Amino acid sequence: MIIEATGVRKSYGATEVLSGIDLGVPEGSVLALLGPNGAGKTTVVRILSTLSRPDAGSATVAGYDVVRQATAVRSVISLTGQYAAVDENQTGRENLVMVGRLMHLGRSGAQRRTGELLEQFGLTDAMDRRVKTYSGGMRRRLDLAMSLAARPRVIFLDEPTTGLDPGSRSTMWDAIGELVRDGTTILLTTQYLEEADRLADRIVLLDHGRIVAAGTADALKARVGGERVELRFAAEPELLKAATLLSAVQTDGVLSVPSDGTATHLHQLLDLLRDNGLQPERVSAHRPTLDDVFNALTA
Repeated sequence: MIIEATGVRKSYGATEVLSGIDLGVPEGSVLALLGPNGAGKTTVVRILSTLSRPDAGSATVAGYDVVRQATAVRSVISLTGQYAAVDENQTGRENLVMVGRLMHLGRSGAQRRTGELLEQFGLTDAMDRRVKTYSGGMRRRLDLAMSLAARPRVIFLDEPTTGLDPGSRSTMWDAIGELVRDGTTILLTTQYLEEADRLADRIVLLDHGRIVAAGTADALKARVGGERVELRFAAEPELLKAATLLSAVQTDGVLSVPSDGTATHLHQLLDLLRDNGLQPERVSAHRPTLDDVFNALTA
């Protein structure tokens, strides 16, 4: 595991923010930390990126202890926060060259790396414009590009697409996917459930400083139930008759029937209703989503 944490605890005053967190992230994968506001997601990132010290427990990144070998940890990671950390009065190219020089790439090395990143993140056409003229999505892409100047092995992304429109968010997702294909390990925090579903190899759900669930998106969805068919009827007597016939639960005028998700099962269900003189007004199939997981497992 390139990221490991065992029994990590953190309190601020009398408030316990993390209550014994265990994590393991394989190299070249994406781990998403999900949870409501105040769940402890950003605190986990701050500890793993050496910005905060744990009160108890231990954590390593690329084999380096985040407390005793903080300098070594910083040499292999990059952190992108919730807000773009760019110089608005410089151009996109100048921002990237500056970071490259700060990362000791040298003049020619910084120029060369800048060209690669501008092309990779689709910023070549805007490279000589001042950043204050950039859109929010362009700033976030530039911010991510700057974090990659030294080719870090691990990137921490703290809510990387906060405030972006759907198009800019999709562009960022594509860029993150490309990084993972190149072997980079990413730990991201997000409140966008679709983001975790699309990007993460594994998801950890935090609530009140504790891990309440962990696994792949599909495994987490399976925890809150399988697929189901939802049926609506024009009149309550039909609804009650169908509920008895199918031994199904009805809530707010909707009958929910467990299903294996196949067309065969749906046809069998509708045939049974028709044979008993019942015709649903509306039929819809429902698969569990991360929204269902989030709502079921967090307070």
